[in-house]
This record gives sequence, structure tokens and C-alpha cells, in this order.
Amino acid sequence: MLQTQALNFRYPSGPAFAFPDLQAQAGAPLLILGQSGRGKTTLLHLLAGLLRPATGTVRIGDTELTSLSTKALDRFRGRQIGLVFQKAHLVAALTLRDNLRLTQYLAGLPTDDARIDSLLRRLGIGDKATALPARLSLGEQQRASIARALLNQPQLLLADEPTSALDDYHAAEVIDLLQEEAARARAALVIVTHDQRLKDRIDQRVEL
Repeated sequence: MLQTQALNFRYPSGPAFAFPDLQAQAGAPLLILGQSGRGKTTLLHLLAGLLRPATGTVRIGDTELTSLSTKALDRFRGRQIGLVFQKAHLVAALTLRDNLRLTQYLAGLPTDDARIDSLLRRLGIGDKATALPARLSLGEQQRASIARALLNQPQLLLADEPTSALDDYHAAEVIDLLQEEAARARAALVIVTHDQRLKDRIDQRVEL
């Protein structure tokens, strides 16, 4: 479960943001909507532990992120937080399977090819395991990004603008996949976006 309280952040010589308290748990996805400049990306980075708040707390399960050292936070993020971005950001020189192996390596976990291949098959890209990212369609790259985010069985799945570059059909497909796979993994799901199409697909939402 994700829970935040009294979360504030200020950029040096830049804008300051005060965010509403949030709560998300497995089976109840949270949609965070907002236009550019409202702090959506800042909030996502705070939830992921990529930024430290000026005040307030971010709790994932039993762990308070602000209490962790930088090294401990990096390790926690690699194992307990899955990130899905608008672009897949796959390593171009590595096959899809090797990209996922890298995710496990960076988290300090042993390589588990059986889990990698099972996850790729479930997401409909099992036949692309040995393909380089350039050989994948946009939809396949997004599925690969979801597979990478789920690989280490995180407590929290964060998706940053996962549909903004997609047409209606593929946007619906990605949101369905995110919700299905988060539920299967018993992970809390938070989607941060300006895409108003998602308002009708997720009941629990916050507007910045």
C-alpha cells in the first residue's frame, strides 16, 4: 500500500508544490490528473523516491522512504517500485530478455529467465525475447516496459503518462494491462497523466 502525508517540495529558485494526501492499495488503482506545470512529474518522482520532499512522508508498505539512506533507497526502489514511462527507455544494444535481466541485476537480484519468459508470454511478446528494441512496435515496447516494471514483484507500480502518445484503442489496451497485471501481482497502481480519456476507466482519482 502507498500512503503520503503533508507532502511538500520546493525547487531551488523555482516553484513550490503542496500535494494532497494520497492512498493507493492493491485492487484500487489511483489516477492522478493534471495539466503541465501542476507538479505531476514532481509528485511521481517523490513517490518513487527519486526526489526527497521538503516536508511530509511517503510510505510504501511498512517502509517510510524519507527514513532510508540513498543506498538503501536505491535498493528498495529497484525491488519494490516498478516504473512505467511514456517511452520504454530500453537499452538499444540489448535484446528484450537482456534488458529484463539487467533490471534484476541492478536490483541486486539473481537472474530468473523462467520468470522473464513467463512474463513476456503473458504480455503477448514472448516471441520477441531475443529481439532488439528497434525491432519492436510502439505497443510492444510499452508491453516490454510493463514487463520490466513488474519483473521484481514490486509493492507499487507507478505509470507516468503511459497513454498520452497512443490512440484510443491502444490506450485502453495499456490501461487494461496495467490494471490486470497490478492486480495479479497484488501491487498498488498509481497512474500520473494529463490524459482525460482515463477519467472514465479509473474510479479513484485526484486532480492537481
